[in-house]
Amino acid sequence: MRVQTEEIINQLKNIKLPGMKRDIVAAKMLEGVEVAGDKLTVNLSIPTHSPLIKKQLEEEIGKALQKFQIGSINVDSKSSIPYGKGAEGKQSVPGVRNIIAVSSGKGGVGKSTVAVNLAVQLAQWGAKVGLLDTDVYGPNVPIMMGIAGEPQVKGEKLLPLENYGVKVMSIGFLNPGDRPVVWRGPMLHTAVRQFLYDVLWGELDYLIVDMPPGTGDAQLSLAQLVPVQGAVLVTTPQEVAMADVRKALNMFEQVHIPVLGIVENMSYFVCTNCSQPHYIFGSGGGAELAQRFQTQLLGRLPLATNVREGGDAGIPIIISDSAGLQGQAFAEIAGRISIEIAQGAMQSPGLPVINLGDNRGDSFAV
Repeated sequence: MRVQTEEIINQLKNIKLPGMKRDIVAAKMLEGVEVAGDKLTVNLSIPTHSPLIKKQLEEEIGKALQKFQIGSINVDSKSSIPYGKGAEGKQSVPGVRNIIAVSSGKGGVGKSTVAVNLAVQLAQWGAKVGLLDTDVYGPNVPIMMGIAGEPQVKGEKLLPLENYGVKVMSIGFLNPGDRPVVWRGPMLHTAVRQFLYDVLWGELDYLIVDMPPGTGDAQLSLAQLVPVQGAVLVTTPQEVAMADVRKALNMFEQVHIPVLGIVENMSYFVCTNCSQPHYIFGSGGGAELAQRFQTQLLGRLPLATNVREGGDAGIPIIISDSAGLQGQAFAEIAGRISIEIAQGAMQSPGLPVINLGDNRGDSFAV
């Protein structure tokens, strides 16, 4: 029988990227359909580097096109991260496509651990990633990223330090050791501005910003200065942590920064003897919080000593044990965040229209 290319495209309209609301045709991910004999190639440009999401998508396309009994189906996908939407009165950071704030409202819930492993995972997949530590009073990112030293200067810009494929900037590089930073709000605002605009970040798909605890000057400065494509809120399951995260959620709503979702850290501990999960800090808090604020639970991270050990040693769990329970959880969270960022960008009216050429009326025999 002969199959029209238009039939193939119409069938692909039933396929969605896992976690995305629009189908791959409506979302302009389909770049073309190529036919060579009884071989079909579907060319895609997808807005994530996640290999797990790519694999799921390829499997769904293969199943959807089985009905045509085509000899072989190949999905050729490349990653293309869209620019996030700008905002009136705010100046974008040159070369940076998307800014993601990782916040908590409360200290001690593993916010920096999430920011570090999120940045490293995206970079390990091939994305261009920067990590900005705005916690000037307790800058832990240099330790957790295994970086020490002073930034070099090029022209009038600071050069970020780099490890694991991630460009990093922190006040910890400029004020090493145990000397405290004793600043008032205006000085913190100036520091955030300089870290954004006076650092030579280069071309980045994502700039991950590790926020300090609370809902104070650093959060407001970031919201006022640059368009932030979304915020990730980190909590632990118990009420003491969630009470502060609720304040952070309300703050981001007030400053018009979309919340991408909730990460529940220290969700449970898996006993090495009985292999059963133990809910040390309670259970269900992250899901309850996400439901209350009409956002999503991005993932639940187990409590484990190797995550803490990796942070202390400057070797993130994504590097030391990516295939383990914690590494897999971080990978799933990173994939979901990349999809949420892409969906926000796709609401922009300025997206390019993919030209499928003049082959919509072509047909081929199978």
